[in-house]
Parts: sequence; structure tokens; C-alpha cells
Amino acid sequence: MMQLELNQNSPLKMHIDLNSCFATATQQANRHLRGKPILMMSYVSPRGIVLAPSIEAKKLGIRTGMNLIECRSICKEVIPLMTDASLVRDVHIRLKRICSEYSSIIRPLSIDELVIDFAPMESILKRELTEIAFEIKTRIRKEIGEWMSCSIGIAPNRFLAKTGASLHKPDGLDVITYKNVREIYSKLTLIDLCGINSRFQARLNMCKIFTPLQFLDAPLDVLKHQVFQSINGYYWFRRLRGWEPDDVDYLRHSFGQDVALGKKSADPSELSAVIMKLCEKIGRRLRKNGYMARGMHIGLSYEDGTYWHRGRVGNRDLYASNDIYRRALLVFNQQPQRKVVTKVSVACFDLDSKDQVQQQLFEDGPEKNIKISDAMDKINNRYGEYTVTSAMTMTMKNVILDRIPFGSTKELEDLYETNELIQ
Repeated sequence: MMQLELNQNSPLKMHIDLNSCFATATQQANRHLRGKPILMMSYVSPRGIVLAPSIEAKKLGIRTGMNLIECRSICKEVIPLMTDASLVRDVHIRLKRICSEYSSIIRPLSIDELVIDFAPMESILKRELTEIAFEIKTRIRKEIGEWMSCSIGIAPNRFLAKTGASLHKPDGLDVITYKNVREIYSKLTLIDLCGINSRFQARLNMCKIFTPLQFLDAPLDVLKHQVFQSINGYYWFRRLRGWEPDDVDYLRHSFGQDVALGKKSADPSELSAVIMKLCEKIGRRLRKNGYMARGMHIGLSYEDGTYWHRGRVGNRDLYASNDIYRRALLVFNQQPQRKVVTKVSVACFDLDSKDQVQQQLFEDGPEKNIKISDAMDKINNRYGEYTVTSAMTMTMKNVILDRIPFGSTKELEDLYETNELIQ
């Protein structure tokens, strides 16, 4: 039976979680909303779903996933609002700039969470990480806004750092090491552990594991072969003990964009314009990362609650936005039935390096499109997104709703790079 001691290395991972980021960013920008129970909604309608309640709303018992009717049964004074995605992205960029002054290794986990790895700097650190954490909290209030706060966890791995950040929200700071990890686990439930949902809790319960401490003490064979029935059992065996199974950079497999439509539509011309705008965004991200693609995927959510999607791989590399758009339309037109669309998703896959494009004897093929696309990207990088764009997308502002993709860390990395180019 494998034995693994608790990780006794220095706690050098810092997890930063902006408290109720979507709501507090809105309150920061709008003083009259501060201290009030505001709800950031998917749609401002009675059946609209709460995406992020403010701290004030959370204290009343309002939670993510409730609809507006449920929220008003708890408190009639709640204020439902749509999220200003550009505002939240700006907050995230400012947070990243602050954190980048303390370490070169910063990993975004979502729009409101990131991890700072201090391991490469351990030999030159002259201050305790708790002191740095308090300084970051102060700088967030000073440089992002006085209404903004964050919870911070410090630990030897990402899992325990995130656990620490969740212990005393809002505005908490906790350090977890091998010395106090058992005490921390004794105060939590299985569902309190990030990554354990009700389904995994049921699996653990079937193996007579009902608490985090029992989870910690469970043998590897039980976790690997009975509970998770996969390598995940080994990962949890290490994760719970403070070792790092999560710090992995996965290769890029696709580039995707999706939008909820502010105005539902079944009009092919309107939907084509939406697809064109999505393809322009995908194209810029694809080119900036040095890729070409052969696969195209379209997904459509309909007003009647149904969903259709299809992916196709062609025999020609996609690089220019117009080429991506034409391929997307070919897939889009394969719908078996035209219905009212509420959400559109577009993705490129089957990626290959741009450097692999076949050279042409005369510059009238792929190379010409590459140069034209690269020139347009340089203009947009310098003067802002959509400075140069197709005519058909210029009226899309009121049709497309700008959304924040929850957990889409690849898009956050693209956001960092684009922002640096514009500076």
C-alpha cells in the first residue's frame, strides 16, 4: 500500500479570489449601488437566472442559480442588472498587473480568480507571503477601487490555496500547511472541497467516506479503484496532502466564441452577421497564437429549448477571418430545421502551426491571405478591436450580448496578450 506524507514544503502558492467580482465591480463604478443587494443576471426578466449576487444579497440568502422571482420572495428591494463584461475584464487586467509585480508565474483560473506561484523566487523572498498578501489587498483597493476586496489563500499547492481563500469570505486571508491541514479539514464538509460535487460525494459515501478527514486518510487503492475508478483517485490522494497534481499547461486544441443574442432571431442574414463577428474574433485569436485550423464547429441554442451542433473538417487550412466565416456558413446551413436562435457558438479545431503552410510559387494563395490578415490585426492591435472590420458586423452591437466565459482560462490568456499589445 502506497504511503504519502503531508507536503512539508513552504507554502508558496497564493490563490486570489475577488469577492463577488461581477457585482462589486458594478458597485465600484456606480456609487449609488454600493451597499445594496444587486443581482447580476443572465437576463433581466422574472425567470432570468442570477449569475452573481452582491455580498449584500448573499447575506440575505440569495445564491447563484436562483431566478428573479425567488430572489424577490426573499427581498423585494433586490436590483437586477445585466453584467458589463468590459468592466469586469478591466478589473481582471488591473489585478493581473498588480500581481505580476510579485512573480512571473501567474495562472488565471477564471475572470475573478488567479494563482501566483512564488516557488521560483523562494531563495530571494525577503518578506513573508502574508505580508505580500496584505499589500495586494491594499493595492486592489487603491488601484482598482475602494469597494473591491479579495479573499486570499496561501498553501503548498493550488487546491489547498483555493480552500484557504474560501474559508473566511469576504476579505479573508488564511494559510494552510501540513501543521494545520487536518484541523482545517475537520471543519469542512466534502461539498466544501473544490472539485467535489454531489455525485462524487455519493461515490465517497458508498465507500464509507463521509468527511474530508476520512477522505484524507482513505487508502490510495480505495480512491483509485473504488471511488473514482480512474487516475483521478491518485490525483486526489496527492492533492489532499498538499502535493501538486493540478499545475499543468494543456496544449491548445481549439479556439471558440459564443454569444447570447439580445434579440432572438431566425433570420439567416442576421445570424450570418453574428457568425461573421464571432469568426473575426476567433481569427484574431488563432493568428495571434500562430495557428491555422481545418475543423469548424457550429452550435445553436433554440428558443424552444433544443440544441443543434455539427463539426466538419475540410481539406484547406483556415487562417483569414473570411475563410473561417465561409466554412462556418457551410456548417451553419446544414441545420435540419430553421428555428429561432437564442445563442450561437463557433469554434475552430484540428489546429496546426502557421509555419506549416505550403509555400506558393506566386503570391496569390494562402500567403497573400496571411499577409492581409496579419496587416489588419496590426491595425486592430494598435487602435482597438474592430477598428477594421467587415461591413456586415457593424450593426451587431445590439444583437450580441457581451458575456464573460466562466472558467475559460485560455481566453483570459489571450485577453492579457491583446491588452499588452494595445498599451
